[in-house]
Amino acid sequence: MLHWLWVLLVGAIIGVIAGAITSRSLPGGWIGNIIAGLIGAWAGQALFGSWGPQLAGMALIPSILGAIILVVVVSLILGRTGKSAKA
Repeated sequence: MLHWLWVLLVGAIIGVIAGAITSRSLPGGWIGNIIAGLIGAWAGQALFGSWGPQLAGMALIPSILGAIILVVVVSLILGRTGKSAKA
């Protein structure tokens, strides 16, 4: 049980980092960040491998790269450009 909470926390942090690097907003707030972080971690490790430092079973650098790609793609599809856009 504690492992899954740790995975969700690390996924949220990865999602926040990806949103901060891209300066794009995610739908859903924290839940969107957690989902983007977890899916981005999975996609990043599938694309780039599992190298670098690991936390909660996720390789951090490939996970952040995957989350950045996911945030950019989702924001382009949904038409969200930045945190200041409230439309």
